[in-house]
Amino acid sequence: MKILLPLSLLLIVQSLFAEWPQGAGKFGNFSANEAFPVSWSVVNDEHIAWKLTLPETGQSTPVVLNGKVFFTTLKPVQEDSEIGSDIVAWCCDATTGEILWKRVIPGQYPLKLSGPFSDSSAPPAVCDGERVVFTNASGTIACYDMEGYVQWKRVIFTVGRTLPFLIDGKFVFTRQIYTPDAVGHFTHENKDAPLEKWTQLHALDMETGQDVWTSTCGLNMGCVILPQKLSDGRAVALVGRGGGHGPPEKPEGVSLVDLSDGSTLWTLPLEGFMATQSNSIRNDRVSVFHKSLHLTIDAKTGVIEREVSITDDVRVRARNGNEWQDRTVTLVANKNRMITQGSNLLVGKYDYFRSYTSPYLGRVNVDSGAVEYLELPLQLSRVPGKKEKLLWHVPAQSKEDTEMRLEAFALNDLKNSRGFKVFGDKRSIGNGWGHIASPTPSVAGDFLYVPVMSGTVYVIRWDSDVLDESAIAAINDLGPVGQSWTRASISFSEGRAYAHTIRELICIGN
Repeated sequence: MKILLPLSLLLIVQSLFAEWPQGAGKFGNFSANEAFPVSWSVVNDEHIAWKLTLPETGQSTPVVLNGKVFFTTLKPVQEDSEIGSDIVAWCCDATTGEILWKRVIPGQYPLKLSGPFSDSSAPPAVCDGERVVFTNASGTIACYDMEGYVQWKRVIFTVGRTLPFLIDGKFVFTRQIYTPDAVGHFTHENKDAPLEKWTQLHALDMETGQDVWTSTCGLNMGCVILPQKLSDGRAVALVGRGGGHGPPEKPEGVSLVDLSDGSTLWTLPLEGFMATQSNSIRNDRVSVFHKSLHLTIDAKTGVIEREVSITDDVRVRARNGNEWQDRTVTLVANKNRMITQGSNLLVGKYDYFRSYTSPYLGRVNVDSGAVEYLELPLQLSRVPGKKEKLLWHVPAQSKEDTEMRLEAFALNDLKNSRGFKVFGDKRSIGNGWGHIASPTPSVAGDFLYVPVMSGTVYVIRWDSDVLDESAIAAINDLGPVGQSWTRASISFSEGRAYAHTIRELICIGN
């Protein structure tokens, strides 16, 4: 299988009007209609327009609008560090990478640096063309005009995995009341907290920063919120409750929120629900993963219409030595977790996700209910002048065997560009499979871009009739293996793709 496509097959944008004004893109669903670069290599400097070396780690997905790219890093440390709270907001020229301005945004509560679920720098910016809002997940939201002059600031505690978005002039984000301990850890002591301490969606006026509404229902801190539209034109968002660390929000399950005023349209209780996923609406039907099931829910009533098992007797296209073969298997859940947190995305009629327990990319056809899995290599290694290598998972023979997430050509060294170690959670060293919160995949034209924490990016033909090896269009690197740690989704604008790693901001394209 050839991994790097020749330049003649590199897909370039068909329109120059694409933009990515918030973390989930222009349409709020991580998609761009145009085609963008499919194959590249940072290691070999192939199809890379420019790179900007950053002084400190950061996790935010680059936001691109009006020729400018906005992102955040942590404030530079002066020694090996595990926690931090202050961030730096960046504005660069999207064409050249020239730094236009930077602003320090202080935080209130320290969080773990380079966490495998988030950190203070993780929330992406939101830009409306006149102003840009940055979120420090350690407790500050700041708005600037396009030249970097402050417009307003609010001291509000958010969550690292909030995915802010703009709708009808409102900046909507996940607000949290209970805070981490002194080392950036969320304990279980809040599991019985009253309603006034629940995590909720919160809306601010984008222009003034004033409160507009707070949702009447709670949501989990790890829920990936996407703005959606019903067929009658109403703007809504599906929120979920339930997950690790004893969240207090009840009942476990999902609710549909009206984005005009934060009111709850309906609630569906789901016992043992894991809310750490995105949920999209297609043809007034909501797609939800619950334990070993994929649910189709009527978006207007909250009634379950169909349940499909994603574990029982499923088809897996897998490697057997140097060959591919079809297998029919039953997958075993791990603590009711069957999908990697944050890894799912509805694309057309397919709800894509990454398996929690195996290196599989899965998809559910929401029209037919068909379930397919494709094994992917755990990691790509490229070294200049040498043949590239793919690492395939070797199933464990005993409990003493190395966990899947620690199988690697090289574990992440978690060093910033200045050589300091900047992380506070050992789970960050792994290959990006297993118990982490994944960057959400994104879509450009016919291709699904699936980044993992180690800096390997899989590009998949998402509308392939069969999910097999022919659906793999390319497997790319964001830098040397072990040195390219990332938790940012890939964003797209004007024929180029943008990536953010522990050491660099990368512009991919001609």
